[in-house]
Amino acid sequence: MASTVEGDRKEPVNEQVVANMYAAMRSELNQIYSKITELEMEVSEHSLVINAIQPLDPSRRCYRMIGGVLVERTIKEVLPAVQRNKEGLEEVIARLNETLEKKKKEIAEFEAKYKIRIRKADADVKDDSGRKEGTAQGVLVGPASGSE
Repeated sequence: MASTVEGDRKEPVNEQVVANMYAAMRSELNQIYSKITELEMEVSEHSLVINAIQPLDPSRRCYRMIGGVLVERTIKEVLPAVQRNKEGLEEVIARLNETLEKKKKEIAEFEAKYKIRIRKADADVKDDSGRKEGTAQGVLVGPASGSE
């Protein structure tokens, strides 16, 4: 591959550079997925808290963790704050989903540009030929017995 300048990016010089760039992009995609999952878990925890304290008396005492410090408040003070936090988390998740879609498109364009194909299926077929019996899980390998 020739080294040319396209806009502000340089074309990768060899296959190893392309592979490294692709791996970095995939890693970034996985990080976005894990962050979205983590934030969705927090949203579900916020929902559980909201559902648990909403029917209670607003003047009732409750405790809330703020910056690692447990503080005593009333439900009427805590409930709006928890709801705001939940809404904020949902907005961040929405932005991360947009970023995720952009990153997926970028990876798809990169795959098309450099004709990248994942070799999982090919590697599995090659690996199966060297395996011993018992790992095929219901797949008949080789011809059936000749004595019928």
